[in-house]
Amino acid sequence: MTQATTHQQERRQARPRQVAEYLGVSIATVWRWASERHDFPRSRKIGPRVTVWDLNEIDQWVDAQQSNQR
Repeated sequence: MTQATTHQQERRQARPRQVAEYLGVSIATVWRWASERHDFPRSRKIGPRVTVWDLNEIDQWVDAQQSNQR
């Protein structure tokens, strides 16, 4: 297994603020997309007040969005 493959399989999680910064949008937009867009990756609650997204899934979603625009 190569280092690149290992990195791709590594679970990268981000809180809402980090996801917003990663995507270049507001936190409100992240929450709106999560509730209104069926294709947006699902969040996971890992604690009573902690919600995260998998950044690998976010990357796949961004790639799909870019493919759809072509």
